Amino acid sequence: MESDLPKVIHLLRDKPLILYVIDNLRNAGISDIITVVGYRGEMVVDVIGPDVKHVWQHEQLGTGHAVMQAEEALADFKGTVVIACGDVPLIKPSTFKTLIDESGRDGVKAVVLTMVLEKPAGYGRIIKDGQDRFVRIVEEKDASPEEKAIKEVNTGTYAFDKDFLFEGLKKINRNNAQGEYYLPDALNHVLASGYAVKTVVLDDPVEGSGINTRNDLEAVASFLALHN
Repeated sequence: MESDLPKVIHLLRDKPLILYVIDNLRNAGISDIITVVGYRGEMVVDVIGPDVKHVWQHEQLGTGHAVMQAEEALADFKGTVVIACGDVPLIKPSTFKTLIDESGRDGVKAVVLTMVLEKPAGYGRIIKDGQDRFVRIVEEKDASPEEKAIKEVNTGTYAFDKDFLFEGLKKINRNNAQGEYYLPDALNHVLASGYAVKTVVLDDPVEGSGINTRNDLEAVASFLALHN
């Protein structure tokens, strides 16, 4: 982002990225929101305000490690946990609701929001079996050439049964190309326990756009200018 600021507080049309995500979660009926903060997290806490809980990730050891930090805050919670990225601002309230609805189906303990990209470089690929059932997510740096050719990718957005989420996180390790705890590895616990992981594919991949560069920010701002 060519900036010392935490990415999620960069402005998109005069509004911090993370506030788009929080507002969309609230409009989906999710009131109990926990933000995991790390780099210059006090600035993020100032932006999100006192009505949104926060927990600290003092070491940046991957997406799975980030979610682990919320376990204590969710100790008394039962049900579905929605996991959203603070730098993916366009996911609609209706999409979050769909994830929650799908997670409530019999035998389903996790749902992954996916999208299909013509140029999928940089994203985790969705691996399915011959019957179109979810098998696993392979990160770009760990993917074979055949896996890199897959165009259905992970948006980083999930709905998880809380107990299966944290049980799964206790089983993951950092034995991968980035030396990180990958959140998608927690999905293996769901499958190993005999339950299903479902996928929901976005109709328009723009909705799953992540912001990693200033060019990304400008592209999303242009999209909003045309559609709002």
